[in-house]
Amino acid sequence: MYYGLTWAKIQEGMCLAIPVRIVSIDGDEAETEIAGVRRRVSIAFTPEAKLGDYVLLHTGYAIGVIDEAEAEETLKLLEEIASLSEVH
Repeated sequence: MYYGLTWAKIQEGMCLAIPVRIVSIDGDEAETEIAGVRRRVSIAFTPEAKLGDYVLLHTGYAIGVIDEAEAEETLKLLEEIASLSEVH
C-alpha cells in the first residue's frame, strides 16, 4: 500500500486532481491560476468556494476546496515528481 492506495485501486483507474487558486468568480465559474497559467473552471460542485481559495481541479471542474497548506504541499510533491522525469 502506498499513501492509502492499493494496487487494485491503481489498476482500476485513478483520477488526478490538481490544486489551483481561485482568482475571480462569475456565477458558477471561476478563473483559476497555477504557475502563472489561468483557466476558467466550473465551481458548480463547490458552491462554498470563495475568492482566494484553493480547489482541486479535475477535468475542468472544481471537485473540492482545500486549505492553502495542503495545496502548497501537494504542488511541491507534484514538482518533485516532475523533476524526476527530467533525470535520465
